[in-house]
Amino acid sequence: MTSSQPTAQHQYPPLLIAAPSLTADELSRLAALGPSVREMSGAARAALSEDARAAIKVVASKVFNRFGPEDMDLFPNLELIANFGVGFDNIDVAAATARGITVTNTPDVLDDDVADLTVAMMLGWSRRIVAGEAWVRSGRWAAGESFPLNRKMSGAKVGIAGLGRIGRAIADRLVGFGMEIHYTSRREKETPGWAYHSDQVALAEAVDWLVVAVVGGAETRGYISHDTLAALGPQGVLVNIARGSCVDEDALFDALASGAIAGAALDVYENEPMIDPRFFEYDNLLLQPHQASGTVQTRRAMSELQCANIAAHLRGEAVLTPVN
Repeated sequence: MTSSQPTAQHQYPPLLIAAPSLTADELSRLAALGPSVREMSGAARAALSEDARAAIKVVASKVFNRFGPEDMDLFPNLELIANFGVGFDNIDVAAATARGITVTNTPDVLDDDVADLTVAMMLGWSRRIVAGEAWVRSGRWAAGESFPLNRKMSGAKVGIAGLGRIGRAIADRLVGFGMEIHYTSRREKETPGWAYHSDQVALAEAVDWLVVAVVGGAETRGYISHDTLAALGPQGVLVNIARGSCVDEDALFDALASGAIAGAALDVYENEPMIDPRFFEYDNLLLQPHQASGTVQTRRAMSELQCANIAAHLRGEAVLTPVN
Protein backbone atom coordinates (compact mmCIF):
# COMPACT_ATOMS: atom_id res chain seq x y z
CA MET A 1 0.00 0.00 0.00
CA THR A 2 1.20 3.51 -0.74
CA SER A 3 -0.53 6.33 1.07
CA SER A 4 -0.02 9.50 2.95
CA GLN A 5 0.61 8.91 6.64
CA PRO A 6 -2.16 9.86 9.09
CA THR A 7 -1.38 12.81 11.29
CA ALA A 8 -1.32 12.64 15.05
CA GLN A 9 -5.01 13.53 14.92
CA HIS A 10 -5.62 10.50 12.70
CA GLN A 11 -6.71 12.47 9.65
CA TYR A 12 -7.09 9.76 7.02
CA PRO A 13 -7.10 10.47 3.26
CA PRO A 14 -10.51 11.09 1.66
CA LEU A 15 -9.47 9.77 -1.80
CA LEU A 16 -9.01 6.11 -2.70
CA ILE A 17 -7.22 5.28 -5.96
CA ALA A 18 -8.59 1.91 -7.04
CA ALA A 19 -6.99 1.52 -10.48
CA PRO A 20 -3.74 -0.42 -11.05
CA SER A 21 -3.29 0.66 -14.67
CA LEU A 22 -2.90 4.41 -14.14
CA THR A 23 0.28 5.92 -15.57
CA ALA A 24 2.72 7.97 -13.52
CA ASP A 25 1.37 11.10 -15.18
CA GLU A 26 -2.22 10.20 -14.31
CA LEU A 27 -1.27 9.35 -10.73
CA SER A 28 0.51 12.67 -10.31
CA ARG A 29 -2.66 14.55 -11.24
CA LEU A 30 -4.64 12.60 -8.65
CA ALA A 31 -1.93 13.17 -6.06
CA ALA A 32 -2.18 16.91 -6.66
CA LEU A 33 -5.78 16.81 -5.43
CA GLY A 34 -4.66 16.02 -1.90
CA PRO A 35 -3.90 13.05 0.36
CA SER A 36 -4.84 9.67 -1.07
CA VAL A 37 -4.50 5.97 -0.47
CA ARG A 38 -3.94 3.51 -3.32
CA GLU A 39 -5.26 -0.02 -3.00
CA MET A 40 -6.15 -2.00 -6.10
CA SER A 41 -7.52 -5.31 -4.81
CA GLY A 42 -10.70 -5.82 -2.86
CA ALA A 43 -8.79 -7.75 -0.21
CA ALA A 44 -6.34 -4.89 0.30
CA ARG A 45 -9.16 -2.38 0.58
CA ALA A 46 -10.95 -4.57 3.10
CA ALA A 47 -7.74 -4.75 5.13
CA LEU A 48 -7.71 -0.97 5.66
CA SER A 49 -8.69 0.05 9.16
CA GLU A 50 -12.30 0.90 9.87
CA ASP A 51 -11.37 4.54 10.44
CA ALA A 52 -9.41 4.71 7.18
CA ARG A 53 -12.33 3.26 5.24
CA ALA A 54 -14.79 5.61 6.94
CA ALA A 55 -12.68 8.59 5.81
CA ILE A 56 -12.94 7.70 2.10
CA LYS A 57 -15.36 9.96 0.25
CA VAL A 58 -14.11 9.58 -3.33
CA VAL A 59 -12.87 6.64 -5.39
CA ALA A 60 -10.83 7.12 -8.56
CA SER A 61 -11.33 4.10 -10.83
CA LYS A 62 -10.37 3.22 -14.38
CA VAL A 63 -12.32 1.34 -16.99
CA PHE A 64 -12.06 -2.47 -16.55
CA ASN A 65 -11.18 -2.13 -12.87
CA ARG A 66 -14.41 -3.47 -11.39
CA PHE A 67 -16.01 -1.65 -8.46
CA GLY A 68 -19.14 -3.44 -7.30
CA PRO A 69 -21.56 -3.32 -4.37
CA GLU A 70 -19.24 -5.27 -2.09
CA ASP A 71 -16.53 -2.67 -2.72
CA MET A 72 -18.90 0.22 -2.07
CA ASP A 73 -20.04 -1.29 1.21
CA LEU A 74 -16.48 -1.16 2.55
CA PHE A 75 -16.71 2.64 2.56
CA PRO A 76 -19.78 3.83 4.49
CA ASN A 77 -19.20 7.51 3.65
CA LEU A 78 -18.41 7.09 -0.05
CA GLU A 79 -19.94 9.89 -2.13
CA LEU A 80 -18.32 9.72 -5.58
CA ILE A 81 -16.80 7.15 -7.94
CA ALA A 82 -14.90 9.02 -10.66
CA ASN A 83 -14.21 6.68 -13.56
CA PHE A 84 -11.43 7.14 -16.12
CA GLY A 85 -13.11 6.18 -19.41
CA VAL A 86 -16.27 6.94 -21.32
CA GLY A 87 -17.57 3.46 -20.49
CA PHE A 88 -18.65 2.68 -16.95
CA ASP A 89 -19.70 -0.97 -17.15
CA ASN A 90 -16.96 -1.75 -14.63
CA ILE A 91 -19.09 0.01 -12.01
CA ASP A 92 -22.45 -1.19 -10.72
CA VAL A 93 -24.20 2.13 -11.30
CA ALA A 94 -27.55 0.88 -9.95
CA ALA A 95 -25.86 -0.18 -6.71
CA ALA A 96 -24.11 3.18 -6.48
CA THR A 97 -27.36 5.07 -7.06
CA ALA A 98 -29.13 3.02 -4.38
CA ARG A 99 -26.39 4.05 -1.94
CA GLY A 100 -26.51 7.72 -2.89
CA ILE A 101 -23.12 7.56 -4.62
CA THR A 102 -22.51 9.69 -7.71
CA VAL A 103 -20.70 8.09 -10.66
CA THR A 104 -18.85 10.14 -13.28
CA ASN A 105 -17.07 9.23 -16.52
CA THR A 106 -14.92 11.02 -19.10
CA PRO A 107 -17.03 11.43 -22.27
CA ASP A 108 -16.54 13.63 -25.35
CA VAL A 109 -12.78 14.09 -25.04
CA LEU A 110 -12.05 10.74 -26.72
CA ASP A 111 -14.64 10.81 -29.51
CA ASP A 112 -12.24 12.00 -32.22
CA ASP A 113 -9.54 9.45 -31.46
CA VAL A 114 -11.98 6.54 -31.38
CA ALA A 115 -13.55 7.67 -34.64
CA ASP A 116 -10.12 8.13 -36.23
CA LEU A 117 -9.02 4.63 -35.29
CA THR A 118 -12.29 3.18 -36.57
CA VAL A 119 -11.66 4.65 -40.02
CA ALA A 120 -8.02 3.54 -39.87
CA MET A 121 -9.10 -0.02 -39.05
CA MET A 122 -11.59 -0.06 -41.90
CA LEU A 123 -8.96 1.15 -44.35
CA GLY A 124 -6.41 -1.20 -42.81
CA TRP A 125 -8.71 -4.19 -43.29
CA SER A 126 -9.92 -3.33 -46.78
CA ARG A 127 -6.50 -2.34 -48.19
CA ARG A 128 -4.64 -5.04 -46.20
CA ILE A 129 -2.15 -2.49 -44.92
CA VAL A 130 -0.52 -4.78 -42.33
CA ALA A 131 -0.06 -7.56 -44.89
CA GLY A 132 1.21 -5.04 -47.45
CA GLU A 133 3.93 -3.80 -45.13
CA ALA A 134 4.95 -7.38 -44.36
CA TRP A 135 5.11 -8.04 -48.12
CA VAL A 136 7.55 -5.18 -48.62
CA ARG A 137 9.69 -6.09 -45.60
CA SER A 138 9.88 -9.75 -46.64
CA GLY A 139 11.50 -8.88 -49.98
CA ARG A 140 8.68 -10.45 -51.99
CA TRP A 141 7.91 -7.15 -53.74
CA ALA A 142 11.58 -6.64 -54.64
CA ALA A 143 11.65 -10.22 -55.92
CA GLY A 144 8.96 -9.35 -58.46
CA GLU A 145 5.87 -10.74 -56.73
CA SER A 146 2.73 -8.68 -57.12
CA PHE A 147 0.71 -7.97 -53.99
CA PRO A 148 -2.85 -9.33 -54.37
CA LEU A 149 -5.58 -6.86 -55.21
CA ASN A 150 -7.73 -5.86 -52.25
CA ARG A 151 -11.09 -4.24 -51.60
CA LYS A 152 -12.38 -0.71 -52.14
CA MET A 153 -13.96 0.95 -49.12
CA SER A 154 -15.22 4.26 -50.53
CA GLY A 155 -18.82 4.25 -51.69
CA ALA A 156 -19.83 1.18 -49.69
CA LYS A 157 -22.79 0.96 -47.30
CA VAL A 158 -21.89 1.25 -43.62
CA GLY A 159 -24.07 0.63 -40.60
CA ILE A 160 -23.37 2.35 -37.29
CA ALA A 161 -24.83 0.38 -34.40
CA GLY A 162 -25.24 3.06 -31.76
CA LEU A 163 -25.41 6.64 -33.04
CA GLY A 164 -24.23 8.34 -29.86
CA ARG A 165 -21.37 10.82 -29.68
CA ILE A 166 -18.76 8.33 -30.91
CA GLY A 167 -21.06 6.74 -33.49
CA ARG A 168 -21.89 10.15 -34.89
CA ALA A 169 -18.21 11.11 -35.11
CA ILE A 170 -17.53 7.88 -37.05
CA ALA A 171 -20.44 8.47 -39.41
CA ASP A 172 -19.37 12.06 -40.06
CA ARG A 173 -15.92 10.86 -41.12
CA LEU A 174 -17.28 8.11 -43.36
CA VAL A 175 -19.45 10.60 -45.23
CA GLY A 176 -16.14 11.92 -46.58
CA PHE A 177 -15.52 8.51 -48.15
CA GLY A 178 -18.80 8.70 -50.04
CA MET A 179 -20.26 5.92 -47.94
CA GLU A 180 -24.00 5.41 -47.58
CA ILE A 181 -24.77 5.78 -43.85
CA HIS A 182 -27.24 3.51 -42.07
CA TYR A 183 -27.68 3.34 -38.31
CA THR A 184 -29.64 2.00 -35.39
CA SER A 185 -30.09 3.61 -32.00
CA ARG A 186 -32.55 3.69 -29.11
CA ARG A 187 -34.52 6.20 -31.14
CA GLU A 188 -34.36 7.77 -34.58
CA LYS A 189 -31.98 10.73 -34.69
CA GLU A 190 -31.92 13.92 -36.70
CA THR A 191 -29.47 13.20 -39.52
CA PRO A 192 -28.71 14.38 -43.07
CA GLY A 193 -30.98 11.71 -44.52
CA TRP A 194 -29.18 8.67 -43.09
CA ALA A 195 -31.20 5.44 -43.06
CA TYR A 196 -32.58 4.39 -39.67
CA HIS A 197 -33.17 0.72 -38.80
CA SER A 198 -35.07 -0.47 -35.77
CA ASP A 199 -32.60 -3.19 -34.74
CA GLN A 200 -29.11 -4.48 -35.41
CA VAL A 201 -30.22 -7.46 -37.54
CA ALA A 202 -32.12 -5.23 -39.96
CA LEU A 203 -29.14 -2.86 -39.99
CA ALA A 204 -26.67 -5.66 -40.74
CA GLU A 205 -28.81 -6.94 -43.60
CA ALA A 206 -28.68 -3.52 -45.30
CA VAL A 207 -24.93 -2.83 -45.20
CA ASP A 208 -21.45 -3.97 -46.23
CA TRP A 209 -19.73 -2.76 -43.04
CA LEU A 210 -21.17 -2.98 -39.52
CA VAL A 211 -19.53 -0.75 -36.90
CA VAL A 212 -20.38 -1.48 -33.27
CA ALA A 213 -20.46 1.70 -31.17
CA VAL A 214 -23.03 0.86 -28.48
CA VAL A 215 -22.38 1.17 -24.76
CA GLY A 216 -21.11 -1.86 -22.85
CA GLY A 217 -22.83 -3.60 -19.98
CA ALA A 218 -25.44 -6.27 -19.38
CA GLU A 219 -27.97 -4.77 -21.80
CA THR A 220 -25.65 -5.12 -24.80
CA ARG A 221 -23.92 -8.41 -23.95
CA GLY A 222 -24.03 -10.57 -27.08
CA TYR A 223 -25.60 -7.69 -29.03
CA ILE A 224 -23.91 -8.97 -32.20
CA SER A 225 -25.26 -12.50 -32.41
CA HIS A 226 -25.43 -15.41 -34.86
CA ASP A 227 -28.49 -13.78 -36.43
CA THR A 228 -26.77 -10.42 -36.84
CA LEU A 229 -23.69 -11.95 -38.45
CA ALA A 230 -25.80 -14.09 -40.76
CA ALA A 231 -27.66 -10.96 -41.85
CA LEU A 232 -24.36 -9.15 -42.48
CA GLY A 233 -23.51 -11.80 -45.05
CA PRO A 234 -20.42 -13.20 -46.79
CA GLN A 235 -19.27 -9.79 -48.09
CA GLY A 236 -19.87 -8.07 -44.76
CA VAL A 237 -17.18 -6.85 -42.37
CA LEU A 238 -17.67 -6.37 -38.63
CA VAL A 239 -15.84 -3.53 -36.82
CA ASN A 240 -15.95 -3.36 -33.03
CA ILE A 241 -14.65 -0.37 -31.06
CA ALA A 242 -17.26 -0.60 -28.29
CA ARG A 243 -16.76 -3.45 -25.80
CA GLY A 244 -15.76 -7.06 -26.36
CA SER A 245 -18.88 -8.15 -24.51
CA CYS A 246 -21.04 -6.63 -27.26
CA VAL A 247 -20.04 -9.41 -29.67
CA ASP A 248 -20.87 -13.08 -29.11
CA GLU A 249 -17.36 -14.35 -29.80
CA ASP A 250 -18.45 -17.96 -30.35
CA ALA A 251 -20.90 -16.69 -32.96
CA LEU A 252 -18.11 -14.65 -34.54
CA PHE A 253 -15.76 -17.63 -34.76
CA ASP A 254 -18.56 -19.72 -36.28
CA ALA A 255 -19.15 -17.00 -38.88
CA LEU A 256 -15.45 -16.77 -39.70
CA ALA A 257 -15.06 -20.54 -39.98
CA SER A 258 -18.08 -20.93 -42.25
CA GLY A 259 -17.42 -17.85 -44.39
CA ALA A 260 -20.69 -16.31 -43.23
CA ILE A 261 -18.89 -12.94 -43.10
CA ALA A 262 -15.85 -11.60 -44.95
CA GLY A 263 -13.91 -10.69 -41.82
CA ALA A 264 -13.62 -8.29 -38.91
CA ALA A 265 -11.55 -5.45 -37.50
CA LEU A 266 -11.47 -5.46 -33.69
CA ASP A 267 -10.06 -3.20 -31.00
CA VAL A 268 -11.91 -4.84 -28.08
CA TYR A 269 -12.43 -8.40 -26.86
CA GLU A 270 -13.68 -10.48 -23.99
CA ASN A 271 -11.03 -11.32 -21.39
CA GLU A 272 -8.56 -8.62 -22.37
CA PRO A 273 -5.62 -8.87 -22.74
CA MET A 274 -5.71 -12.70 -22.58
CA ILE A 275 -7.94 -12.95 -25.62
CA ASP A 276 -9.25 -16.16 -27.17
CA PRO A 277 -6.39 -17.78 -29.15
CA ARG A 278 -8.80 -18.54 -31.98
CA PHE A 279 -8.40 -14.92 -33.04
CA PHE A 280 -4.87 -15.73 -34.21
CA GLU A 281 -6.07 -18.41 -36.64
CA TYR A 282 -7.69 -16.05 -39.16
CA ASP A 283 -5.89 -13.78 -41.60
CA ASN A 284 -9.14 -11.93 -42.40
CA LEU A 285 -9.03 -10.30 -38.96
CA LEU A 286 -7.36 -7.00 -38.15
CA LEU A 287 -6.57 -6.96 -34.42
CA GLN A 288 -5.72 -3.95 -32.26
CA PRO A 289 -4.80 -3.82 -28.52
CA HIS A 290 -7.76 -1.74 -27.26
CA GLN A 291 -6.03 1.49 -28.17
CA ALA A 292 -8.82 3.61 -29.68
CA SER A 293 -8.36 6.42 -27.14
CA GLY A 294 -4.65 5.75 -26.86
CA THR A 295 -3.04 9.04 -27.78
CA VAL A 296 -1.03 11.21 -25.41
CA GLN A 297 -3.40 14.12 -25.91
CA THR A 298 -6.63 12.24 -25.31
CA ARG A 299 -5.46 10.21 -22.32
CA ARG A 300 -4.28 13.47 -20.73
CA ALA A 301 -7.68 15.04 -21.38
CA MET A 302 -9.42 12.00 -19.86
CA SER A 303 -7.21 12.20 -16.77
CA GLU A 304 -7.84 15.92 -16.44
CA LEU A 305 -11.60 15.41 -16.66
CA GLN A 306 -11.52 12.65 -14.04
CA CYS A 307 -9.58 14.98 -11.73
CA ALA A 308 -11.90 17.90 -12.49
CA ASN A 309 -14.88 15.82 -11.40
CA ILE A 310 -13.12 14.86 -8.17
CA ALA A 311 -11.96 18.42 -7.46
CA ALA A 312 -15.45 19.82 -8.03
CA HIS A 313 -16.97 17.30 -5.65
CA LEU A 314 -14.39 17.93 -2.93
CA ARG A 315 -15.15 21.67 -3.21
CA GLY A 316 -18.84 20.97 -2.76
CA GLU A 317 -19.67 21.83 -6.37
CA ALA A 318 -21.62 19.89 -9.00
CA VAL A 319 -19.57 17.32 -10.91
CA LEU A 320 -19.02 17.95 -14.62
CA THR A 321 -20.02 14.63 -16.18
CA PRO A 322 -22.39 12.63 -13.96
CA VAL A 323 -23.59 9.21 -15.08
CA ASN A 324 -26.41 8.85 -12.53
